[in-house]
Amino acid sequence: MLELTSATPFFEDSDLPPVPVNLRLMPGECMVIETRDMTRATMFADLCSGLVPVSSGTVRMAGLDWASLDSRRSNALRGRIGRITRRASWTSLFGVHVELMLRELHHTTRSIEDITSETLRISERFGLPGIPVDTARQLSYSDLARAECVRAFMGSPDLLLLADPLEGGTVDLSTPFLESLTEARDRGAAALWFVRDASVWQACRDTINAQWRLADDGLITVRMR
Repeated sequence: MLELTSATPFFEDSDLPPVPVNLRLMPGECMVIETRDMTRATMFADLCSGLVPVSSGTVRMAGLDWASLDSRRSNALRGRIGRITRRASWTSLFGVHVELMLRELHHTTRSIEDITSETLRISERFGLPGIPVDTARQLSYSDLARAECVRAFMGSPDLLLLADPLEGGTVDLSTPFLESLTEARDRGAAALWFVRDASVWQACRDTINAQWRLADDGLITVRMR
C-alpha cells in the first residue's frame, strides 16, 4: 500500500533530514512511528502523500509513483488517504459537516444520503451528538478532536496517516479510535500511527506490525518491546 525506496526528501522543502528512507507497508498492517517532533511527523506524512518532492528514490502508494502522476491522478489518489494531523486545518467558510463529507463528495459518486448516513454513524461513534454543522471556531477543542477522527475514517480510506489523537487530549478517544483502526485494517487499509509516547500504543502492541523512530538521522527501525 505504501513503499518508500531510498526516498531522500529535499530538506529545504520539508525540514526532514535529507537521508534515504526505506519503508514498506502492506494492506492490513499498522506501523508505529515514534517521534518527539510532531511537525516532523506531519512533514513525513506529507512525504508519504506525494506532497514533498524527493531528490532521489521513489515514494509509491498502491504501486503508483507519486512523481509520475499528473495533478488530477495524484489528487484522486490522495482521496484514498485518511489523515489526522497535530494541527488540523479547518476552513471558516463552511460548517464542519461540509469538510467531513468533502472528500467523498468530491472523489466519489455516492449519494448524499449515503454519505450523510456514514458521517452520522462515525460522528456518533466518536461521541458527537450528531453531525456538527457549526464552523470549527465555534466548536470546543474536544469536539474538534472528535471531528478530526471522523474526517480521517470517512469513506473507507486505503491508507491512514495518523498523528496520535490519544495523547494529551481533554477527551478519551481510545475506544472509538482503536475500534475504527481495527475495522479499517480488517478490510485491508494500512496505517502509519505517529506517537510521542510509546505507552500510548502498548495496550494493542500485539496487533502492531513494526515500530520505527523518526529522528535527526532519519527513520530507523526499533526492536518491538
